[in-house]
Amino acid sequence: MGDRLDGRIALVTGASSGFGEAMAAALAQAGAKVALAARRKDRLEALAERIRNDGGDAHVIVADFSREAQAQAAVRETERHFGKLDILINNAGVMYLEPVETADLGRWRSMIELNLLGLIAASQAALPGMKARRDGHVVNISSVAGHVANPLSAAYAATKFGVAGFSESLRREACQDNIRVTVISPGMAATELRDHIGDPATRAAVNARAEAMRQLQAQDIADAVLFAVTRPPHVGINEILMRPTDQER
Repeated sequence: MGDRLDGRIALVTGASSGFGEAMAAALAQAGAKVALAARRKDRLEALAERIRNDGGDAHVIVADFSREAQAQAAVRETERHFGKLDILINNAGVMYLEPVETADLGRWRSMIELNLLGLIAASQAALPGMKARRDGHVVNISSVAGHVANPLSAAYAATKFGVAGFSESLRREACQDNIRVTVISPGMAATELRDHIGDPATRAAVNARAEAMRQLQAQDIADAVLFAVTRPPHVGINEILMRPTDQER
């Protein structure tokens, strides 16, 4: 699959670690030029250097995707630097899990702004260029929590159910312009995402559950993304729902 994305331009949000870092590296290895966007410039620069050392092309964009204007500006910067944007990977997100009764609503508000509104803003900004060329692919990283709402995950599940609803509506609006939309919904994975959980008891319970199974790795999600974006133009992979073999729900 090494040359199948030659000439394609991708923007990966949340590229400084975890899923985003693995996806950006995989896209670059497949021949895409990659814009790397996140808040942590040092990590982005290190990833960009690795990609360039491997013969790829990467551009660093420091942006906070919980801010609508910065999400949209990252898309415009990608188009300015590379001339276009073919593949938008909306991966930036956090996971704040806690009981509804005692939840920090400020924390939940920031999660909604990043997980859902930032994704919507970036997608909106990408549409004009994709529609003008009648070519594009938006990949939204969701979660099993967008299918199953468990206790302690009310607001997180709300954001991920929202991603699913937004993505299906976007797909139906954009398909006549040859724009594809894919949702990737991973289950329990070995990333720093659980470090975001502010409630200590919830964090301990979730970590114990995760450690009892063979978790998905970031490369597993990168492989799913690469599969979706390398299908022939007439094939739209609308959703990939993936769990560890050991995960029951």
